[in-house]
Amino acid sequence: MVTIKEVAKHAGVSVATVSRALNKNGYVSEKAREKVEASINELNYYPNEVARSLFQKTSKMIGLLLPDISNPYFPLLMKGIEESARENGYSVILGNVEEGSKAGDNYMRLFAQQNVAGVLSAVEGTLSHHHPMPIVMLDRVLEGDDYAVYTNDVKGGILAAQAIIDRKPGKVLIIAGPKSVPGAIDRLLGILSVLNPTDVEYEIFETGSYTIKEAETTAKEIFDLHGKMNSIIASNDLFALAVMKEAQQRGYQIPRDIQVIGYDNIPFSQLVYPGLTTISQPAFQAGYQAADLLVRRIKKDTISNKRIKLDPELVVRDSLRESEE
Repeated sequence: MVTIKEVAKHAGVSVATVSRALNKNGYVSEKAREKVEASINELNYYPNEVARSLFQKTSKMIGLLLPDISNPYFPLLMKGIEESARENGYSVILGNVEEGSKAGDNYMRLFAQQNVAGVLSAVEGTLSHHHPMPIVMLDRVLEGDDYAVYTNDVKGGILAAQAIIDRKPGKVLIIAGPKSVPGAIDRLLGILSVLNPTDVEYEIFETGSYTIKEAETTAKEIFDLHGKMNSIIASNDLFALAVMKEAQQRGYQIPRDIQVIGYDNIPFSQLVYPGLTTISQPAFQAGYQAADLLVRRIKKDTISNKRIKLDPELVVRDSLRESEE
């Protein structure tokens, strides 16, 4: 492995000059910088990030905590994070935290040991312990989180419920997400703010997680336990897709017999038939802005907007009946 001393010797400059050129810290003449860059390319030199992080007490790495990488929504979020981080010269280390596990604390210790520059987290409780790294919360955000990027889930719930009641709702079943997830509570508040002033009959089925396994189990349970339903408002697209599959296996036609609306707008929602109507969260944009906000925190820039709230949108496909308007 080529060393910084070999680069300096090849370029005919000091090790300190190479270091300043690499770190873009301190004066380096244009001629010397060109020599250093030419030598780096010719020798195929890669800086030792571990050594650099130990010396500088930080690194060009960002830690990322996600609650369930198997949920198609989170890779969309991560794509935005990676693009923004890469543009700012950072790499991303992923920590996949299973729902309800304590792995988040272990990852935070690992991130600290690796001298990561900062952490992005969609895992509740990340800020419950003091950590030395700058942290930005995203998606699953509490009221007291100072730096955060999230979707206006109350508005998302309102959009979902309004889309249902505009289309002969009949009896409505609301599949509510876990109470431990702030966004799930907000979505339910939005839904109920639309349904409660009407005479629409509805029931609520609360789930313990957003996982694929629970989605399949829930789909079977609601048809076994809740009898005839005319409309279903699902907590996310996975649950909506599971419900549509179960309904069709039981002989129901969508949307004639049962209409369904999801939440997230994952790619699969437009590939199934009928196409799933859903509330689109700006996942890529949320990830991109969260990474940008974190980098500004790392650089200690002045930040005027610490909490960024993004608006969801209704995406109408074939799983809803025709509007009565």
